[in-house]
Amino acid sequence: HVQLVESGGGSVQAGGSLRLSCAASGYTYNRNCMAWFRQAPGKEREGVARIATGSGNTYYADSVKGRFTISHDNAKNTLYLQMNSLKPDDTAMYYCAADRGCPSGLLVPTQYNYWGQGTQVTVS
Repeated sequence: HVQLVESGGGSVQAGGSLRLSCAASGYTYNRNCMAWFRQAPGKEREGVARIATGSGNTYYADSVKGRFTISHDNAKNTLYLQMNSLKPDDTAMYYCAADRGCPSGLLVPTQYNYWGQGTQVTVS
């Protein structure tokens, strides 16, 4: 079993920055792949970024490439999302997700079995 707890959300003006954290616990092999998703009201959940915790390989959605950085601290079992140059379109509930495998290509919510409760990001 894996438990994920997000923190770091809040309200920020356009152009500002936030750093989200996701504290993970549980079986390590179920956390080989960790990702951030987001969901705005009335919209489907969309993938933001993914990291393979062993290799450090990353993947970003085009909408955040160059502005967001995903990282993982293996010693602290914590996933991060550094968000810079925030835009109003980034407003959403942000979720941390994890699973054993790290598929290539687009981020799809059904690829992940473990989810946090979410943290709200509002950009005005």
